[in-house]
Amino acid sequence: MTNASATAQIALDDVAVLMPAYNGQADVDLTLASFSESALVHVLIVDDGSTPPIVAPTLANLHIEVLRMAQNGGIERALQTGIDALAQRGFRYAARIDAGDRSVPQRLARQRVFMELHPHVAGLGMWTQVVTREGKPLFMLTPPAEPNAIRRLRFFRSCLAHPSMMLRIDAVRAVGNYRADYPSAEDLDLFVRLMERYDCANLPELGLYYELNEGGISATKRRRQVSSTLRLQLRYFNAANLYDWLGLAKNLLHLVTPYRALQRVKRCLLAPRTSR
Repeated sequence: MTNASATAQIALDDVAVLMPAYNGQADVDLTLASFSESALVHVLIVDDGSTPPIVAPTLANLHIEVLRMAQNGGIERALQTGIDALAQRGFRYAARIDAGDRSVPQRLARQRVFMELHPHVAGLGMWTQVVTREGKPLFMLTPPAEPNAIRRLRFFRSCLAHPSMMLRIDAVRAVGNYRADYPSAEDLDLFVRLMERYDCANLPELGLYYELNEGGISATKRRRQVSSTLRLQLRYFNAANLYDWLGLAKNLLHLVTPYRALQRVKRCLLAPRTSR
């Protein structure tokens, strides 16, 4: 049996897509329509106080539940609530995605196969194609796959694309779940705590189209995000790791450099080269 055939037969009964949403119904619809799996896909949308409330679209092969929060409390609280809700419903894996992003076909099956074969891996990401809101490719994120490399580089570069992650729910809850201690850096906070007890890895293949949204957290709450990242770096700083020093310098530079300037530099460095 080929790997493709084996993947196509994977059941996803213990996997649920976890998507927090605050307004943006059209983005929610676009993202969920991108899922293409051979098995039924379970989805939990945590509606973080949207007005009007998020409505579950009717899509073939998707079973969608909307969990409504009484008021907007932020992505950290929405994700924490979502993880607990999935645990209560008996799911083992949470596959993250954000409204506006798009999944590659069979992403969930491929991640679940890997997680089953590597029980010490608590979080598994994939390579990510960054695109504009219109879908135009900008650059690829191809972080290292191996847990030790991710651990070493965790503060120097973004090794785990949060919307591409599949998380082992019992491990997430064992280390304290998502929390609001480091606002706008809740993903890095979780990953660092997971890597103290488990491994995190990447599948070195395309799994996600990530929409670069100028209205997203990285843009609108950038100073808060960088400040939280710096606090995390200082909390878990390893003086023997050169990349911790380099990461500290890099984030201090991010604190004083305009967001748009950083994006221009990133596009120049990561955009594919065309032959002349």
